[in-house]
Amino acid sequence: MSANFQNPPSGATRIKVRKTAGGIHLFNRATGTNVLIDEIRPSPANFSRAPRQVSIALTNTCDLSCEYCYAPKSPANLPLEDLKRWLWDLDEHGSIGIGFGGGEPTLYPALPEVCEFATRYTNLAVTITTHAHRLSAKLLRTLEGNINFARVSMDGVGSTYEANRGRSFDNLIGRIKDLSSLVPFGINFVVNSDTISDLDTAIDLASKMDAREFLLLPEQATSSRRGMDEDTRRMLTTWVEGYTGTVPLSVSEGDTDGLPTCNPLPLETGLAAFVHIDAAGNLKRTSYDRLGVEISQTGIIAALEQLKKESEI
Repeated sequence: MSANFQNPPSGATRIKVRKTAGGIHLFNRATGTNVLIDEIRPSPANFSRAPRQVSIALTNTCDLSCEYCYAPKSPANLPLEDLKRWLWDLDEHGSIGIGFGGGEPTLYPALPEVCEFATRYTNLAVTITTHAHRLSAKLLRTLEGNINFARVSMDGVGSTYEANRGRSFDNLIGRIKDLSSLVPFGINFVVNSDTISDLDTAIDLASKMDAREFLLLPEQATSSRRGMDEDTRRMLTTWVEGYTGTVPLSVSEGDTDGLPTCNPLPLETGLAAFVHIDAAGNLKRTSYDRLGVEISQTGIIAALEQLKKESEI
């Protein structure tokens, strides 16, 4: 597949239109506005072929060594030209947003270039997920205007955070304040037996810094850790049920079991809602999956169709 990237497509400044089982989904990346017209139900033949959201691990490289990290440790970086083709196809086939992560995406040399490409040549909303410690003033200037939202990992506060991440918590807060002057941001919070007692303090900090979202991430099992235990899960459920804060809570789609959640798009789930691309160029249902489908020269939509077939087996 070849595409002409010399000029932005005509739709690059328009409202994004996505056709789904639930209706016509309209999205404006500049404001974050979503509108679902559920009185109109497209036929399945006209559904948008790409997932609503796609997370992309640009690299496996990270300068931290958190014990609970599930990301692969094998060296890998996505080729920039492949990324451009995939982003073009995802936009053309109905995705509304992509999230760049890793590893640590600020260690991907072409991060500013790929964010600029997505902003200039597609209608995709661009998000990055980062530990924030490498967000220098210089890097922030190169990203300004080319990302729509940032997610910052903050697993615990104070000494808890420093024990988990091996970095200064005060420095983290300073980086978040620098970031917040340029782009809306949210907090990603891994919940386990060490961090759950810090939730109230973390929410208070997030509110004071004007965070737009607080994403709960129950710790996942890895080869060396069992993940979040049942006692902690019960504590988290009770905490969520009693939450009265002003920062909106969210949770990743695969972690909703037992939590009181509301899905605004209940007819759009699974691969229609989300897919992950790892740093080796494999398409997966989630970032936690070990196996996936390689995105070959036939392109990302062909790989998606293959993943759908394999998921039905």
